[in-house]
Amino acid sequence: MRVALVTESFLPDVNGVANSVVRTAEHLLRRGHEPMVIAPQPPPAVRDTPVHVPYPVVRVASLPMPGYPQIRLGLPTPTLTGALRAFGADLVHLASPFVLGAWGLLAARTLRLPTVAVYQTDVAAYARAYKVGMTEGAAWKWIKTMHNLASRTLAPSSESAFALNAHGVERVHLWRRGVDDELFHPDRRRDEVRKSLAPNGEVVVGFVGRLAVEKQIDLLADVSRLPGVRLVVVGDGPAAPQLHKALPAATFLGVRRGEELAELYASFDIFAHTGPYETFGQAVQEAMASGLPVVAPRAGGPMDLVDHERTGYLVSPFLAEGFTSAVRDLVADPARRATFGAAGRQSIEGRSWYAVGEELLGHYGEACSVGFLERRAVAA
Repeated sequence: MRVALVTESFLPDVNGVANSVVRTAEHLLRRGHEPMVIAPQPPPAVRDTPVHVPYPVVRVASLPMPGYPQIRLGLPTPTLTGALRAFGADLVHLASPFVLGAWGLLAARTLRLPTVAVYQTDVAAYARAYKVGMTEGAAWKWIKTMHNLASRTLAPSSESAFALNAHGVERVHLWRRGVDDELFHPDRRRDEVRKSLAPNGEVVVGFVGRLAVEKQIDLLADVSRLPGVRLVVVGDGPAAPQLHKALPAATFLGVRRGEELAELYASFDIFAHTGPYETFGQAVQEAMASGLPVVAPRAGGPMDLVDHERTGYLVSPFLAEGFTSAVRDLVADPARRATFGAAGRQSIEGRSWYAVGEELLGHYGEACSVGFLERRAVAA
Protein backbone atom coordinates (compact mmCIF):
# COMPACT_ATOMS: atom_id res chain seq x y z
CA MET A 1 0.00 0.00 0.00
CA ARG A 2 0.96 3.62 -0.49
CA VAL A 3 -0.13 5.43 2.66
CA ALA A 4 -0.11 9.23 2.94
CA LEU A 5 0.22 10.37 6.56
CA VAL A 6 -1.25 13.87 6.89
CA THR A 7 -0.21 15.18 10.30
CA GLU A 8 -0.61 18.38 12.27
CA SER A 9 2.89 17.88 13.71
CA PHE A 10 6.09 16.16 12.64
CA LEU A 11 9.83 16.10 13.32
CA PRO A 12 11.70 17.98 14.66
CA ASP A 13 8.66 18.55 16.94
CA VAL A 14 8.74 16.53 20.16
CA ASN A 15 5.19 15.42 21.05
CA GLY A 16 2.89 12.43 20.94
CA VAL A 17 1.48 13.14 17.48
CA ALA A 18 4.89 13.47 15.81
CA ASN A 19 6.21 10.36 17.58
CA SER A 20 3.16 8.29 16.61
CA VAL A 21 3.52 9.28 12.95
CA VAL A 22 7.21 8.35 12.95
CA ARG A 23 6.44 4.96 14.51
CA THR A 24 3.62 4.33 12.03
CA ALA A 25 5.82 5.17 9.05
CA GLU A 26 8.57 2.90 10.41
CA HIS A 27 6.12 0.01 10.72
CA LEU A 28 4.78 0.55 7.23
CA LEU A 29 8.31 0.37 5.83
CA ARG A 30 9.08 -2.73 7.90
CA ARG A 31 6.03 -4.48 6.45
CA GLY A 32 6.83 -3.56 2.85
CA HIS A 33 4.47 -0.60 2.41
CA GLU A 34 5.32 2.90 1.19
CA PRO A 35 4.60 5.88 3.49
CA MET A 36 4.69 9.58 2.69
CA VAL A 37 4.29 12.34 5.29
CA ILE A 38 2.53 15.66 4.67
CA ALA A 39 3.11 18.13 7.51
CA PRO A 40 3.20 21.87 8.27
CA GLN A 41 6.44 23.78 7.98
CA PRO A 42 8.07 23.81 11.43
CA PRO A 43 8.72 27.07 13.33
CA PRO A 44 11.45 29.29 11.82
CA ALA A 45 13.80 28.60 14.74
CA VAL A 46 14.07 24.91 13.82
CA ARG A 47 13.17 25.05 10.12
CA ASP A 48 16.75 24.29 9.08
CA THR A 49 17.05 21.34 11.46
CA PRO A 50 17.72 18.30 9.24
CA VAL A 51 15.14 15.52 9.41
CA HIS A 52 16.57 12.26 8.10
CA VAL A 53 13.84 9.73 7.35
CA PRO A 54 13.73 7.07 4.61
CA TYR A 55 10.48 8.28 3.05
CA PRO A 56 9.27 11.49 1.37
CA VAL A 57 8.12 14.42 3.53
CA VAL A 58 6.05 17.19 1.92
CA ARG A 59 5.93 20.45 3.86
CA VAL A 60 2.93 22.79 3.68
CA ALA A 61 3.01 26.51 4.47
CA SER A 62 1.97 27.20 8.06
CA LEU A 63 1.18 29.87 10.64
CA PRO A 64 1.75 29.80 14.43
CA MET A 65 -1.20 28.86 16.60
CA PRO A 66 -2.35 31.85 18.68
CA GLY A 67 -0.99 31.55 22.21
CA TYR A 68 1.27 28.62 21.34
CA PRO A 69 3.59 29.58 18.45
CA GLN A 70 5.51 26.30 18.66
CA ILE A 71 2.43 24.60 17.17
CA ARG A 72 2.02 25.34 13.48
CA LEU A 73 -1.30 25.36 11.64
CA GLY A 74 -1.03 24.08 8.08
CA LEU A 75 -2.64 26.33 5.46
CA PRO A 76 -4.99 25.22 2.67
CA THR A 77 -2.97 24.76 -0.48
CA PRO A 78 -3.22 22.86 -3.79
CA THR A 79 0.10 21.26 -2.78
CA LEU A 80 -1.76 18.72 -0.67
CA THR A 81 -4.06 17.34 -3.38
CA GLY A 82 -1.22 17.39 -5.88
CA ALA A 83 1.06 15.49 -3.51
CA LEU A 84 -1.57 12.78 -2.90
CA ARG A 85 -2.19 12.40 -6.63
CA ALA A 86 1.51 12.31 -7.55
CA PHE A 87 2.23 9.79 -4.79
CA GLY A 88 -0.56 7.53 -5.97
CA ALA A 89 -1.91 7.09 -2.44
CA ASP A 90 -4.14 4.11 -1.67
CA LEU A 91 -5.18 5.46 1.75
CA VAL A 92 -4.86 8.68 3.75
CA HIS A 93 -4.01 8.48 7.45
CA LEU A 94 -5.01 11.69 9.25
CA ALA A 95 -3.01 12.18 12.45
CA SER A 96 -4.88 14.33 14.98
CA PRO A 97 -6.78 16.16 12.20
CA PHE A 98 -7.98 19.67 12.84
CA VAL A 99 -6.60 22.22 10.37
CA LEU A 100 -4.24 20.55 7.89
CA GLY A 101 -6.12 17.32 8.50
CA ALA A 102 -9.34 18.96 7.34
CA TRP A 103 -7.74 19.85 4.01
CA GLY A 104 -6.35 16.34 3.87
CA LEU A 105 -9.86 14.94 4.26
CA LEU A 106 -11.22 17.15 1.50
CA ALA A 107 -8.33 16.25 -0.79
CA ALA A 108 -8.86 12.53 -0.11
CA ARG A 109 -12.57 12.84 -0.87
CA THR A 110 -11.77 14.66 -4.10
CA LEU A 111 -9.56 11.71 -5.06
CA ARG A 112 -12.08 9.20 -3.63
CA LEU A 113 -9.54 7.71 -1.24
CA PRO A 114 -10.37 5.88 2.01
CA THR A 115 -9.33 7.72 5.16
CA VAL A 116 -8.47 6.77 8.73
CA ALA A 117 -8.72 9.67 11.20
CA VAL A 118 -6.73 9.23 14.41
CA TYR A 119 -8.07 11.24 17.35
CA GLN A 120 -5.01 12.21 19.41
CA THR A 121 -5.46 15.73 20.75
CA ASP A 122 -8.24 17.15 22.91
CA VAL A 123 -8.77 20.13 20.63
CA ALA A 124 -11.74 21.34 22.65
CA ALA A 125 -9.48 21.67 25.70
CA TYR A 126 -6.95 23.58 23.60
CA ALA A 127 -9.65 25.96 22.44
CA ARG A 128 -10.58 26.61 26.06
CA ALA A 129 -7.00 26.89 27.36
CA TYR A 130 -5.61 29.10 24.60
CA LYS A 131 -8.70 31.13 23.67
CA VAL A 132 -8.10 30.65 19.95
CA GLY A 133 -11.36 32.28 18.89
CA MET A 134 -13.35 29.03 19.03
CA THR A 135 -15.60 27.86 21.83
CA GLU A 136 -15.40 24.34 23.20
CA GLY A 137 -18.79 23.57 21.65
CA ALA A 138 -17.67 24.85 18.25
CA ALA A 139 -14.52 22.75 18.49
CA TRP A 140 -16.54 19.58 19.12
CA LYS A 141 -18.85 20.44 16.21
CA TRP A 142 -15.80 20.75 13.95
CA ILE A 143 -14.37 17.47 15.27
CA LYS A 144 -17.69 15.70 14.60
CA THR A 145 -17.89 17.09 11.07
CA MET A 146 -14.36 16.06 10.17
CA HIS A 147 -14.30 12.63 11.72
CA ASN A 148 -17.69 11.68 10.28
CA LEU A 149 -16.25 12.31 6.81
CA ALA A 150 -13.55 9.69 7.44
CA SER A 151 -13.95 5.99 6.68
CA ARG A 152 -13.28 5.30 10.38
CA THR A 153 -11.97 7.08 13.47
CA LEU A 154 -9.41 5.56 15.82
CA ALA A 155 -9.51 6.57 19.49
CA PRO A 156 -6.52 5.94 21.80
CA SER A 157 -8.50 5.21 24.99
CA SER A 158 -11.94 4.15 26.15
CA GLU A 159 -12.49 7.62 27.64
CA SER A 160 -11.72 9.25 24.28
CA ALA A 161 -13.98 6.81 22.45
CA PHE A 162 -16.80 7.62 24.88
CA ALA A 163 -16.31 11.38 24.39
CA LEU A 164 -16.31 11.02 20.60
CA ASN A 165 -19.48 8.92 20.63
CA ALA A 166 -21.15 11.32 23.05
CA HIS A 167 -20.51 14.18 20.61
CA GLY A 168 -21.93 12.33 17.64
CA VAL A 169 -18.82 10.88 16.01
CA GLU A 170 -19.58 7.62 14.20
CA ARG A 171 -17.49 4.57 13.29
CA VAL A 172 -15.17 4.92 16.29
CA HIS A 173 -12.72 2.10 16.99
CA LEU A 174 -10.11 1.70 19.74
CA TRP A 175 -6.42 1.89 18.75
CA ARG A 176 -4.00 2.42 21.62
CA ARG A 177 -0.40 3.63 21.34
CA GLY A 178 2.66 1.45 21.48
CA VAL A 179 5.73 1.78 23.69
CA ASP A 180 9.37 0.96 23.06
CA ASP A 181 9.68 -1.61 25.82
CA GLU A 182 13.38 -2.18 25.11
CA LEU A 183 14.37 1.49 25.27
CA PHE A 184 12.17 2.26 28.28
CA HIS A 185 13.22 -0.38 30.77
CA PRO A 186 14.05 -0.56 34.51
CA ASP A 187 17.58 -1.71 33.62
CA ARG A 188 18.28 1.83 32.35
CA ARG A 189 18.52 3.09 35.95
CA ARG A 190 21.91 4.74 36.49
CA ASP A 191 23.58 5.59 39.81
CA GLU A 192 25.39 8.56 38.30
CA VAL A 193 22.13 10.01 36.98
CA ARG A 194 20.51 9.63 40.38
CA LYS A 195 23.43 11.31 42.12
CA SER A 196 23.20 14.27 39.77
CA LEU A 197 19.46 14.62 40.38
CA ALA A 198 19.42 13.82 44.09
CA PRO A 199 22.88 14.38 45.60
CA ASN A 200 21.51 13.96 49.12
CA GLY A 201 19.58 10.78 48.40
CA GLU A 202 16.20 12.44 47.90
CA VAL A 203 13.25 10.55 46.44
CA VAL A 204 13.03 11.73 42.82
CA VAL A 205 9.58 12.58 41.45
CA GLY A 206 9.63 13.08 37.69
CA PHE A 207 7.40 14.76 35.13
CA VAL A 208 8.00 14.38 31.38
CA GLY A 209 6.04 16.31 28.77
CA ARG A 210 5.30 19.63 27.13
CA LEU A 211 5.39 22.57 29.50
CA ALA A 212 2.01 23.97 28.56
CA VAL A 213 -0.97 25.47 30.37
CA GLU A 214 -3.24 22.47 29.82
CA LYS A 215 -0.73 20.12 31.49
CA GLN A 216 -1.30 21.89 34.85
CA ILE A 217 2.20 21.09 36.10
CA ASP A 218 1.90 23.83 38.72
CA LEU A 219 -0.27 21.36 40.69
CA LEU A 220 3.05 19.82 41.77
CA ALA A 221 4.15 22.91 43.69
CA ASP A 222 3.44 21.31 47.07
CA VAL A 223 5.10 18.07 45.93
CA SER A 224 8.28 20.02 45.19
CA ARG A 225 8.30 21.25 48.80
CA LEU A 226 7.90 17.84 50.46
CA PRO A 227 10.84 16.97 52.75
CA GLY A 228 13.30 14.59 51.14
CA VAL A 229 11.78 14.99 47.67
CA ARG A 230 13.34 16.33 44.47
CA LEU A 231 10.93 17.25 41.66
CA VAL A 232 12.49 16.91 38.19
CA VAL A 233 10.75 18.34 35.12
CA VAL A 234 11.76 17.15 31.64
CA GLY A 235 10.44 19.02 28.61
CA ASP A 236 9.91 22.50 27.23
CA GLY A 237 7.05 24.66 26.06
CA PRO A 238 5.36 28.05 26.31
CA ALA A 239 4.59 27.74 30.03
CA ALA A 240 8.26 27.24 30.98
CA PRO A 241 8.85 30.78 32.33
CA GLN A 242 5.75 30.66 34.57
CA LEU A 243 6.63 27.17 35.82
CA HIS A 244 10.14 28.21 36.79
CA LYS A 245 8.51 30.82 39.05
CA ALA A 246 5.78 28.49 40.36
CA LEU A 247 8.21 25.62 41.08
CA PRO A 248 11.43 27.29 42.26
CA ALA A 249 12.58 24.15 44.09
CA ALA A 250 12.23 21.93 41.00
CA THR A 251 15.02 20.90 38.65
CA PHE A 252 14.25 21.73 35.00
CA LEU A 253 16.22 19.69 32.44
CA GLY A 254 14.65 20.81 29.16
CA VAL A 255 14.02 18.37 26.31
CA ARG A 256 15.70 14.96 26.45
CA ARG A 257 15.51 12.18 23.87
CA GLY A 258 16.45 8.57 23.25
CA GLU A 259 18.70 6.76 25.71
CA GLU A 260 19.23 9.90 27.79
CA LEU A 261 15.48 10.20 28.31
CA ALA A 262 15.17 6.47 29.06
CA GLU A 263 17.90 6.71 31.72
CA LEU A 264 16.11 9.64 33.34
CA TYR A 265 12.80 7.77 33.49
CA ALA A 266 14.40 4.70 35.03
CA SER A 267 16.35 6.83 37.52
CA PHE A 268 13.20 8.46 38.89
CA ASP A 269 11.46 6.89 41.89
CA ILE A 270 7.91 8.13 41.16
CA PHE A 271 6.28 9.49 38.03
CA ALA A 272 3.69 12.26 38.39
CA HIS A 273 1.49 13.29 35.49
CA THR A 274 -0.96 16.14 36.09
CA GLY A 275 -2.61 16.81 32.70
CA PRO A 276 -6.39 16.17 32.81
CA TYR A 277 -6.91 16.36 29.03
CA GLU A 278 -4.76 13.46 27.80
CA THR A 279 -6.41 11.36 25.12
CA PHE A 280 -3.87 8.64 25.89
CA GLY A 281 -0.87 9.54 28.06
CA GLN A 282 2.25 8.27 26.31
CA ALA A 283 4.59 9.57 29.02
CA VAL A 284 2.61 7.57 31.58
CA GLN A 285 3.10 4.41 29.52
CA GLU A 286 6.84 5.08 29.10
CA ALA A 287 7.16 5.59 32.87
CA MET A 288 5.39 2.28 33.52
CA ALA A 289 7.68 0.53 31.04
CA SER A 290 10.57 1.99 33.06
CA GLY A 291 9.26 0.36 36.22
CA LEU A 292 7.85 3.44 37.96
CA PRO A 293 4.76 3.84 40.13
CA VAL A 294 2.53 6.50 38.58
CA VAL A 295 0.36 9.24 40.06
CA ALA A 296 -2.08 10.57 37.45
CA PRO A 297 -5.50 12.23 37.26
CA ARG A 298 -8.65 10.15 37.14
CA ALA A 299 -9.44 11.58 33.71
CA GLY A 300 -8.79 10.78 30.05
CA GLY A 301 -6.27 8.25 28.80
CA PRO A 302 -4.48 7.53 32.11
CA MET A 303 -7.65 5.84 33.35
CA ASP A 304 -6.94 3.01 30.87
CA LEU A 305 -3.26 2.83 31.78
CA VAL A 306 -3.05 3.13 35.57
CA ASP A 307 -4.62 0.41 37.68
CA HIS A 308 -5.46 2.27 40.91
CA GLU A 309 -3.61 0.87 43.93
CA ARG A 310 -1.88 -1.76 41.79
CA THR A 311 0.38 0.20 39.41
CA GLY A 312 -0.10 3.64 40.94
CA TYR A 313 -2.73 6.09 42.09
CA LEU A 314 -5.49 7.87 40.18
CA VAL A 315 -6.42 11.11 41.92
CA SER A 316 -8.95 13.88 41.38
CA PRO A 317 -7.98 16.11 38.45
CA PHE A 318 -7.39 19.85 38.86
CA LEU A 319 -6.67 19.57 42.61
CA ALA A 320 -3.13 19.73 44.01
CA GLU A 321 -4.05 18.00 47.26
CA GLY A 322 -4.60 14.57 45.69
CA PHE A 323 -1.24 14.58 43.89
CA THR A 324 0.58 15.72 47.03
CA SER A 325 -1.08 13.10 49.23
CA ALA A 326 -0.42 10.24 46.78
CA VAL A 327 3.23 11.21 46.31
CA ARG A 328 3.68 11.57 50.08
CA ASP A 329 2.37 8.02 50.60
CA LEU A 330 4.74 6.59 47.99
CA VAL A 331 7.72 8.53 49.35
CA ALA A 332 7.13 6.94 52.75
CA ASP A 333 6.76 3.39 51.40
CA PRO A 334 9.67 2.12 49.22
CA ALA A 335 8.22 -1.40 49.16
CA ARG A 336 4.96 -0.15 47.69
CA ARG A 337 6.87 1.86 45.11
CA ALA A 338 8.71 -1.29 44.05
CA THR A 339 5.52 -3.37 43.91
CA PHE A 340 3.60 -0.78 41.90
CA GLY A 341 6.56 -0.29 39.54
CA ALA A 342 6.95 -4.01 38.86
CA ALA A 343 3.22 -4.36 38.21
CA GLY A 344 3.33 -1.39 35.84
CA ARG A 345 6.17 -2.92 33.86
CA GLN A 346 4.25 -6.19 33.59
CA SER A 347 1.11 -4.36 32.43
CA ILE A 348 2.76 -2.91 29.32
CA GLU A 349 3.79 -6.32 27.96
CA GLY A 350 2.31 -6.85 24.52
CA ARG A 351 2.06 -3.12 23.75
CA SER A 352 5.11 -2.85 21.49
CA TRP A 353 4.94 -0.56 18.49
CA TYR A 354 5.08 -3.64 16.27
CA ALA A 355 1.96 -5.06 17.92
CA VAL A 356 -0.06 -1.85 17.62
CA GLY A 357 1.30 -1.35 14.08
CA GLU A 358 -0.21 -4.68 13.11
CA GLU A 359 -3.53 -3.57 14.62
CA LEU A 360 -3.34 -0.40 12.54
CA LEU A 361 -2.83 -2.37 9.33
CA GLY A 362 -6.04 -4.20 10.17
CA HIS A 363 -7.87 -0.89 10.47
CA TYR A 364 -6.39 0.19 7.13
CA GLY A 365 -7.74 -2.94 5.50
CA GLU A 366 -11.23 -2.33 6.90
CA ALA A 367 -11.14 1.32 5.81
CA CYS A 368 -10.10 0.37 2.29
CA SER A 369 -13.00 -2.07 2.10
CA VAL A 370 -15.45 0.62 3.16
CA GLY A 371 -13.74 3.15 0.91
CA PHE A 372 -14.11 1.02 -2.20
CA LEU A 373 -17.80 0.46 -1.42
CA GLU A 374 -18.26 4.20 -1.09
CA ARG A 375 -16.55 4.84 -4.41
CA ARG A 376 -18.72 2.31 -6.21
CA ALA A 377 -21.82 3.90 -4.65
CA VAL A 378 -20.71 7.34 -5.84
CA ALA A 379 -19.93 6.02 -9.31
CA ALA A 380 -23.34 4.36 -9.50
